[in-house]
Amino acid sequence: MTDPKPTLYLRLPNWIGDVCMALPSLNAILQNGIPTVVCARPWAEDLLRAYPIEGFIPMSGAWKTDRKRVAEHRHQHGHDHALGLLLPDSLSSALVFRLAGLQCAGYRDDGRSLLLKWPFSKPVPKPHAVESWFMLTRSALSKWHHPLSSEKPGPTLGLSLTCEHKAAAQTLLTNAGLEPGGFILIAPTATGRHKGQVKVWPGFDSLTRILQEKGFNVVMCPPPNEKEEALRNAPTARCLSAQGLGAFATLTRMSALVICNDSGVSHLAAAAGAQQITLFGVTDAKHTGPWSPSAVCLGKMGQWPDTDIVLEHALQFLNRQSPSTQPS
Repeated sequence: MTDPKPTLYLRLPNWIGDVCMALPSLNAILQNGIPTVVCARPWAEDLLRAYPIEGFIPMSGAWKTDRKRVAEHRHQHGHDHALGLLLPDSLSSALVFRLAGLQCAGYRDDGRSLLLKWPFSKPVPKPHAVESWFMLTRSALSKWHHPLSSEKPGPTLGLSLTCEHKAAAQTLLTNAGLEPGGFILIAPTATGRHKGQVKVWPGFDSLTRILQEKGFNVVMCPPPNEKEEALRNAPTARCLSAQGLGAFATLTRMSALVICNDSGVSHLAAAAGAQQITLFGVTDAKHTGPWSPSAVCLGKMGQWPDTDIVLEHALQFLNRQSPSTQPS
């Protein structure tokens, strides 16, 4: 007999920021009581450790390998009537699920409509990514007779974190001689380019030095592959040891303020509910800005903000904080 709520195989996007922006969709699915297997890049498993999912399948990006993993998981767990929901727009993600025997819902794109059982047209005009994926999720669940109660995503991304995430972040601070709320966290890197343009604000070095002169602790915690670039862009900032995504997200929440580019860090900070300033110069905040009432976006496509403007907003944030954030 078919389960009234068959298992859903949810393919999440490939970028950290995009996974964060997909959290309202994942939360809505789980709150609806739908058993969910998440298919995503391996690093997402740590970030989603607090979520009550039925399973996690790491996606390699090689369609033959990924198809085999999904098919084997279905067979091992007896998910004969499972469904698929594809948040990425790629042809390869649709091909993986289709060849693994899943009937899928997703947006029409990249010539993949024939691979989808339930193809949906993208909303026009183009909404924020959080809204776009939530609309797709809502449309698919409605088609499957499991409608969501909410028509729109809430005002926050609502990242859940584990006790282990929080303990790791606290241990990092203790070892560094720092207190929660007693430091500014900067992220002076951004992976890749946008239409050939560097996504890193050029003022991190000067801003860091000014904040340090005013007595603030300025730290950064880049992943190993970005450490060298981070040290070039902000050589006087204190560099903490790299953490998993869950512990790093906790660290953003424990900071007095996060200052970052439009990057994965911006969305991790938004997901964790951190106080943040996100800097724009080559991307559009309207579509990919941090989904958070605690975020301020400075700059715009084609124009980075001046250091003085960023400093002014940073000091406004810090002056509203508790005494532990004041200069030492």
